[in-house]
Amino acid sequence: MARPAGHVAYIALGANLGPREKNIAAALNALEHTRGITVERVSNLYETEAVGGPPGQPAYVNAAARLRVTLTPERLLAVLQQIETSLGRERRERWAPRTIDLDILFFDDRVMSDDNLSIPHPLMHERRFVLEPLAEIAPNVRHPTLGLTPRELLDSFGELSFD
Repeated sequence: MARPAGHVAYIALGANLGPREKNIAAALNALEHTRGITVERVSNLYETEAVGGPPGQPAYVNAAARLRVTLTPERLLAVLQQIETSLGRERRERWAPRTIDLDILFFDDRVMSDDNLSIPHPLMHERRFVLEPLAEIAPNVRHPTLGLTPRELLDSFGELSFD
């Protein structure tokens, strides 16, 4: 069977304001209705305490999704940011509570970094709330710079040093 055209991207989804589960569902629905994007797989939802940012934030609901895209990484980022804005995301303070947060984790095995976008996501290996849903849907995908899978990163969480 021929492999579908396009690129494979993994994204993280998170929400801790408003109807969290509905916000994630709305983001996935918007992705499914965007030309050049096919949502291939979605993890279960995971509830986690907020990490970083202002104290006293509500808990997050997190998930991960595998996308098949014909977009560039930059265009995918623009689409994710458009969806965030359409769902009420405001960017005032770093790591502040949000209605929705959409981050590119992997884009094929690409490694890139500029002022707007870093792939793979530079902090994903430090975030259990990213690794758990990602390991569920992509346990054997290798991190292109660390050489470890999400499952391996999760299994050794807190034990590895990447300095």
